Amino acid sequence: MVRTIIFGVTGYTGVELVRLLASHPDAMIAGGSSRQWAGKKASEIFPSLRGGYDFVLSTADDLQGVRADVAFLALPHGESARFVRPLLDSGLKVIDLSADCRLHDPQMYREWYGPHQDPEILARAVYGLPEIHRKEIAQASLAANPGCYPTSVILGVAPLMTQNLADTSVVIADSKSGISGAGRGSKLTTSFCEAGEGFKPYGILRHRHIPEMEQELSLLKGDRVRVRFSPHLIPVSRGMVSTIYLPLKGPTTAEVIRERYETFYSAEPFVQALPAGALPDTLQVRGANACHIAVEVDDRTGILVVVSALDNLTKGASGNAVQNMNIMMGLNETAGLMGLPLFP
Repeated sequence: MVRTIIFGVTGYTGVELVRLLASHPDAMIAGGSSRQWAGKKASEIFPSLRGGYDFVLSTADDLQGVRADVAFLALPHGESARFVRPLLDSGLKVIDLSADCRLHDPQMYREWYGPHQDPEILARAVYGLPEIHRKEIAQASLAANPGCYPTSVILGVAPLMTQNLADTSVVIADSKSGISGAGRGSKLTTSFCEAGEGFKPYGILRHRHIPEMEQELSLLKGDRVRVRFSPHLIPVSRGMVSTIYLPLKGPTTAEVIRERYETFYSAEPFVQALPAGALPDTLQVRGANACHIAVEVDDRTGILVVVSALDNLTKGASGNAVQNMNIMMGLNETAGLMGLPLFP
């Protein structure tokens, strides 16, 4: 049985980890940290855990002393880095859900996030998107779990990066995310009255997920890729859709491109290329470790349209993190992750 600890267990991604690990056949939760509620039972904060999967919350520093095999860092950006090296030195596998380990270049991290607390750990991290880096993840001690937006965009265009079907030098991505993507902390802009009936863009010229997407897509292409990214906040609790536009290089059909996607993802348990006429819907992936992708060709403009949908808390965060754990620990990759979507 794999013993896991979760730093930041009372945030949205931390609670999602608890939900998934509670039904995992080969893993258990040995402890979790909370800055605000240390010393309390998890069920006091989340009544859904009463009479079932419960444990006492601790401080992050105390949690480092708990015997475990895998540590999940579900902490805010800038806070995870100080725990990575001590946990690795203690022999644990570490899966970081923050952005602290995602960028390979320390200078790039400084430009987009500010000073890094331990820049040397960047070289030790593997970008934790299994559909792209499965072999490296299997050998890794430190996995940098991808951001939710980058997961939707990278999976959306990965099958095209080595093809000559579309111009992938500039990827135009228009994305919409549920409010949980902003985290559980109290913010006026994500309060019910401010966001419940609104729909707004943000960070349209400079969003922190841009360098992450450009890093991974450039590696896939073997050449520089730029991303024109426009994120939006929509009034749902969870779910994400990315609509991606790429100029076609010549006459082709949606059937040809769809076949490419079906082949590329044929062995992937959590990515589905949808059939002709079907479009992704966040409701159909809610709570599931799934990404649904559709492709259409606009003959009038010569533009390829790719649409991907996922749950920003599951395949966009905690579900992907459990998938990484399974790979790193030599478990069945799908263990604990085959639950159906939360419908409706």
